[in-house]
Amino acid sequence: MATGPDLFVVCKTCGSEVSPYITECPYCGTRLRKRAPKIERDGTISEPKPRRSRRSKTRPIRAPRAARIPGVGAPAWGAKPWATVVLVALSCFMWITLVWVGRGDLVITSGLADQPERLVTSVFVYPDGWYQLVALIGVGLFGWLLERRHGPIPVVLLFAIGGIGGIAAAVALDDVPAYGANGAALALLAAWAMRDGLAARRGEPYDGDMLGTAVISAVIFLMPLAVEGASWIAGGVGILVGALAGMLLARTADS
Repeated sequence: MATGPDLFVVCKTCGSEVSPYITECPYCGTRLRKRAPKIERDGTISEPKPRRSRRSKTRPIRAPRAARIPGVGAPAWGAKPWATVVLVALSCFMWITLVWVGRGDLVITSGLADQPERLVTSVFVYPDGWYQLVALIGVGLFGWLLERRHGPIPVVLLFAIGGIGGIAAAVALDDVPAYGANGAALALLAAWAMRDGLAARRGEPYDGDMLGTAVISAVIFLMPLAVEGASWIAGGVGILVGALAGMLLARTADS
């Protein structure tokens, strides 16, 4: 509101009479007002309007989102999938040892009672590089995704049951020689894909690439057509074990 001009104002600190058109007292430096008054053409003085803050309304501050992979409820990127790394590294290490050790000394070729220790080594041995590449892509990719979703324990158990258990089933049914991790790769793949598959069946949204997962699973499962030693039985056991584990893991929260 416009008012008539005042001759002076009194400083509340030192009591001096000063001009009404200044913002600080020239005698003691006390702040008299934030902004000087506006002088109109007719000589009247208008008090400056207070500036409105751009943030007139208080908004809740959102916590920063942790880095996530689409389709994977995972902790921050700092958590490393060490179990998957170890399993892939063991397969690569066993491939190097074939330079000094014969494949026949590591692969089970007879009954389970005669060579039980070779069940463990057989899952890390491959007859050629293509079979190893395809199997390790399945183990590395879906083991990594599953470990970031549920932790390392399901990954280790599925690798052992789907891989070693699949080879044991193949040997028990006289499907020898059987070696490689096609059963383990299919177990990890099926366990990871089951949650998205159930969501798609219920008509709920999901983030996983089901088409790409289906292509990878088909390549791994059909590997026995091209490679001797890759067992159909081991692959079937891996899918069955992974599907059952995936149904159970779909009911649990992410780690």
